[in-house]
Amino acid sequence: MTILKCSAMTCVYNKEQLCSKGDIDVTGENATSANETSCGSFRERTGSSMKDSYTDDCGCDKIQIDCKAHNCTYNDNCKCTASSIQVDGSNAHASSDTRCDTFQCHCGA
Repeated sequence: MTILKCSAMTCVYNKEQLCSKGDIDVTGENATSANETSCGSFRERTGSSMKDSYTDDCGCDKIQIDCKAHNCTYNDNCKCTASSIQVDGSNAHASSDTRCDTFQCHCGA
């Protein structure tokens, strides 16, 4: 499993920069840079979803990551093989506002 640090504090699954979901999906099938990736599991924490927040569960530092970013060096059959990743999205309101900062393209290699 991969160590996950997440700055998307507006996500219902974020608990102290860890994830309480248990697993996440990284999207960006044809991505060639980190800006073209996102956390497909992101769900915004809003007034109405505050009571539906999953932050009562413990935040996990190791997590299963399904990766759709086929050009990423760390993608092995749609599973992330990086020892750790950083998901960015400090002011995210939607999945598209997040990104996998660890993405490294093996394009043209």
